[in-house]
Amino acid sequence: MNIDLTRRTLLRLAGVSSFAAAAAAAARAEGNAAGGGPTFASRTPMRVGMVTMRVRQLDPIADFYRDVLGLTVMERSGTAALLGSGGVKLLALEAHPDAATESRSAAGLFHTAFLMPTRKDLARWLVHAAINRVPFSGFADHRVSESVYLDDPEGNGIEVYADRDPSLWQWSAGTVTMATDQLNIDDLLTLTDTRASDFATAPDGLRIGHVHLRVGDIAQAENFYHGTVGLDPTRRRNGASFLSSGHYHHHLGMNVWQSAGAGRRDERATGLAWFSLEVEKQDLLAAQQERLRKAGAQLATVENGLEAVDPWGTRVRLVKV
Repeated sequence: MNIDLTRRTLLRLAGVSSFAAAAAAAARAEGNAAGGGPTFASRTPMRVGMVTMRVRQLDPIADFYRDVLGLTVMERSGTAALLGSGGVKLLALEAHPDAATESRSAAGLFHTAFLMPTRKDLARWLVHAAINRVPFSGFADHRVSESVYLDDPEGNGIEVYADRDPSLWQWSAGTVTMATDQLNIDDLLTLTDTRASDFATAPDGLRIGHVHLRVGDIAQAENFYHGTVGLDPTRRRNGASFLSSGHYHHHLGMNVWQSAGAGRRDERATGLAWFSLEVEKQDLLAAQQERLRKAGAQLATVENGLEAVDPWGTRVRLVKV
């Protein structure tokens, strides 16, 4: 497979005729946002740890994340699967065969963003996915990162991406510059062999760089995730808000593009069960707990931390690492 054939394959798998159209599709999927990076993102005082999802068909979904993303199956039973990379737990799947499918207009998961350690890793994965005829939903250059979008077999959104060096990010008055431009596929593919895949498993440094949520109201979401959880705003536009820890471009995205006015989530439906934010310092965790308690948030104790429930029923675990 040469580069030209790979380009045609990528376009066909994305269902578009040009990479400009693919960037437009990514804009619809991401709302002019950005991605995340493992090295910098994982050194911040808070960072994303795990995502846990309720799925109807456990085996096909677990196989998808193993075969397409290259995650390692660390534990598996008839009712659950745990997958990760480099011995680090990243994704848990819970089987709920009779669950209703969560509506895209409900609050919940917009996408899970898997962060490649390097740009070359992203290129290697892209060739692997294309050779295996994985359907894509968009490609984009977000200026701080380069991203590819797709869905798992039950419609859960996925972003796979690599960060540019943080020294290249542009900040002004606490706001980071991000866009949804056309991804330079030719330049990306110069980093790897396009004739065959050498991507058997995900690199050890793969992490979840950020989680993007559907919420019912941006101001209410910011009050919870900024005001009580303590993430810092980095960008707000077009019905979306982005927050981070430690001057990262964002660990958390939130939007109301399809879910404005959404009410409480149905915990019996498919989709996001909970995600975790890893907290480095005990005093930070204690301050979070106190703010959440004063705000009247629903709280529960979990191993090494606590679980809080946002205004729409999405559960976030704050855990000491």
